[in-house]
Amino acid sequence: MPVLFMPNQLSIRSYSRQPRSHSHTHHQLVLPLRGVINIEVTGYKGKVAPGECVVIKQGEEHLFSSNTEARFVVADMDNLPDNLMASTQVVLAINAPLISYLNFIEQQLQHRVNNALEAAVFQTFYLLLSEQTLTPLMDARVGSALVFIQQHLAESLSIGALAKVACLSDTQFKKLFRQHLGITVMEYVTKQRMEKAQALLQHTDYPIQIIAEQVGYQDVSAFSRRFSRHFGLTPSQCCR
Repeated sequence: MPVLFMPNQLSIRSYSRQPRSHSHTHHQLVLPLRGVINIEVTGYKGKVAPGECVVIKQGEEHLFSSNTEARFVVADMDNLPDNLMASTQVVLAINAPLISYLNFIEQQLQHRVNNALEAAVFQTFYLLLSEQTLTPLMDARVGSALVFIQQHLAESLSIGALAKVACLSDTQFKKLFRQHLGITVMEYVTKQRMEKAQALLQHTDYPIQIIAEQVGYQDVSAFSRRFSRHFGLTPSQCCR
């Protein structure tokens, strides 16, 4: 029996332990909130966990199964953002803003029905999807280091410390990291620090000293030099 499709709708769902193969006349994304989902779809068979997203395109046969306690945000969509539509990836890692937004979606949808607000929530969800960087799913060891970097940008981040988080030797870690990201570990760390600094400069009134400290620089001059090399503007010139 076909499932009634309400275009561009977000919902919170669970799935049965017993998978059933089916397809849709629309696109569907499944983003775990708690627990993992087992999925079979063209090009992929395996588990998908929080921090990841399953992209099921229109007409693709697929099946899901999970523990009944697991919960997922499901997006039924008549159109996908261009980046997802052009991609052949079935499972992708999602960034921190979208992960945080999923928690808001869950709370809002369980609060009360408000059609206008739900449409706005969906539009923001769509925009966040459109800026996802579509990189292959990370080796779990590299992924653990990426999470650690995001959570500790204000701290000293050495190759040795990050390799320890990834349970690899320094040499193995550097090699595996570059294979997955295409840049060195410290190039990635610097990029994340500079992007966070730019956002803080634009969206807060924190003094430059505080912003420097929040992205791992105790020396404001060193921070300013690095920021200027990265963006071609001094922190004072940026977003002030």
